[in-house]
Amino acid sequence: MNKYLQLFRVGNCLMAVVALVLAVLVAAGLDLFDFWQEILVGGVVVFCFVAGGNALNDYADREVDKLAHPERPIPSGRMTARTALNISAGAFIISIGASLLLNWQSILIVLSAIIIIILYEARTKKAGLTGNLSIAWLTSALFLLGGAMVGQLDRTVVIAAMAGLATLGREIVKDIEDMASDFDRNTLPKRIGKRNAGIIGSAAFLTAVAFSPSPYLTGIFGIWYMLSVLVADAIFIYSSIVHFQNPKRGQTWAKIGMAAALVAFLIGGIT
Repeated sequence: MNKYLQLFRVGNCLMAVVALVLAVLVAAGLDLFDFWQEILVGGVVVFCFVAGGNALNDYADREVDKLAHPERPIPSGRMTARTALNISAGAFIISIGASLLLNWQSILIVLSAIIIIILYEARTKKAGLTGNLSIAWLTSALFLLGGAMVGQLDRTVVIAAMAGLATLGREIVKDIEDMASDFDRNTLPKRIGKRNAGIIGSAAFLTAVAFSPSPYLTGIFGIWYMLSVLVADAIFIYSSIVHFQNPKRGQTWAKIGMAAALVAFLIGGIT
């Protein structure tokens, strides 16, 4: 694979852009085509952000990747660490520059996301709950950006909160699953034990469920949203229980629940 495509993880970049478009659809409904310029600019912002984040990750993990991912550009010798760092900085600069074409809310979201990803790779990745919260915010920020770009931030706050909480729960459960191999990270399960960490993970899932009726109760979405989001709620409740017996199954079902929640919000946005 081309070393730059591999460094950027282009598939991840494109998936993030698709998620942004879906967030705009949730916010603007079928009027999203009226915001094609914002979507185009936002796509550049998100693509470059994810590319920059992945390049920074390869730089930060260059020693670990000699064993874990020797095929990546830096450990394979096809790219120097300095080049990857410079590419990351350039991608972040482009992301910030493009965001200046959007409104002030979008700019703040992008700046906060870049600060958090840099802090994550430099420090919080190995700090347990702080790292989990960082990833949760980055997930939420994508949906907040979709709403902010079209001046409908209020329509995506709840889905951002649900996505962030579900991500937080899944990250904690994943840390429980990976306890044996996380020799260089002081994760939450290592600090307070599997069961206590699992309780916090379950609380995150269930809080996401508690947020889910809000768009219906406030009149943002109608009954079809409420009926469809019940499917996501059931999955999150199941995840909050099953991960105590099988962490891998719990975080897998959490991913499915996030997809189901997104479908419910899409239904709410177009009905």
